[in-house]
Amino acid sequence: MEILGYVAALFIGLSLGLTGSGGSILTVPILVYLIGLNPVMATAYSLFVVGLTSLVGSFKFYRKKLVNFKTALVFGIPSLLTVLLTRTFIIPAIPAHILSVGGFTLTKDVLLLLLFAVLMVAASFSMIRKRKGKTGEGADPGIRFWAVLGQGILVGLVSGLVGAGGGFLIIPALVLFTGLDMKKAVGTSLFIIAANSLFGFLGDVFHYDIDWLFLLAFSTLSIVGIFIGTALAAKVDGQSLKRGFGWFILAMGLYILLKEIFLS
Repeated sequence: MEILGYVAALFIGLSLGLTGSGGSILTVPILVYLIGLNPVMATAYSLFVVGLTSLVGSFKFYRKKLVNFKTALVFGIPSLLTVLLTRTFIIPAIPAHILSVGGFTLTKDVLLLLLFAVLMVAASFSMIRKRKGKTGEGADPGIRFWAVLGQGILVGLVSGLVGAGGGFLIIPALVLFTGLDMKKAVGTSLFIIAANSLFGFLGDVFHYDIDWLFLLAFSTLSIVGIFIGTALAAKVDGQSLKRGFGWFILAMGLYILLKEIFLS
């Protein structure tokens, strides 16, 4: 299973390169079910993998001047602070045993997996549905400060709790509240995800013993995958691929919900 986990690491980057989002949401399930990490450690490792992979992915957008640093700063500062506070204080404060109802016991590990499964289901709907309306072109270029602030805090909380990038939340928010076109929104989103994830990982370095050799090897495979995905992206129908990947994410999320609630 561990070998399959390393192969899946390649798929994380491959899906990010092909679809522009969604790949990072596979990281925690891969680390838990294939590598065998506990969910708390998996969310910590996921932040590093997602952060490093997104940083590499954002570089190609930066070279094409498709990263808006002013918007990233306004969105990123509240998000960065929230994710760091979540990893430093909220995650350690969650009790190992939360409650028991009948034959079901809600532990810290189960809670994180359930939250992650709900996030996967929400992300899958965002990927499956066809976007309608404005894509940012011709929209008011002014930043709606309070809306961006609130969304930044929400993304920071999500990233901190479950170790996912939150691109499915960031991209629509950037298009709707800042007037960025879709390409700049994707590039800026990748930069924000990289900053959030790597900054949030700092909150874990002092709490856990990090297996750096494994983490760097796993991340390297994911980065190789994003280069392959980027090269293939021009040769495939991105929207159809994204919808198909969305259905896969939906199935995975429902499986985790069923497994942790009824089969564990």
